Formats: sequence, structure tokens, C-alpha cells
Amino acid sequence: MKPIDFLIIAVVVVILGSVLWYLRRAKKKGVKCIGCPDGAKCSGACSGCGNGCGCGEQNPN
Repeated sequence: MKPIDFLIIAVVVVILGSVLWYLRRAKKKGVKCIGCPDGAKCSGACSGCGNGCGCGEQNPN
């Protein structure tokens, strides 16, 4: 393996580690829908939960 291969592997590992760290931290805070802007208030059914949190709704603009 060339040194560039190790660099690419290290970058991928850092990115995946960061994602997992973010997901774990968000779940500990009680966020139900991590991709939802109002995830902390969302019921967890993000395909249009209907609770007025705005998740699953399209932007009318």
C-alpha cells in the first residue's frame, strides 16, 4: 500500500467516527428525528407526523 492509501483510509475513518459521534450525542439529547430541523420536538414519525413540528412537510416557496 502506498502512503496515500493510508491517508484516504484515515480520512474515511475520521468522517465515519464523526458521524457516529454526532448520532450518539443527538440520541442522548432525545432527538427523535435527527435529519429533521425540529427533531427535538418531533414525535418520531418524520414522514408527515402531523404534530405541527414541520417534519415531512415541503417548503411552499
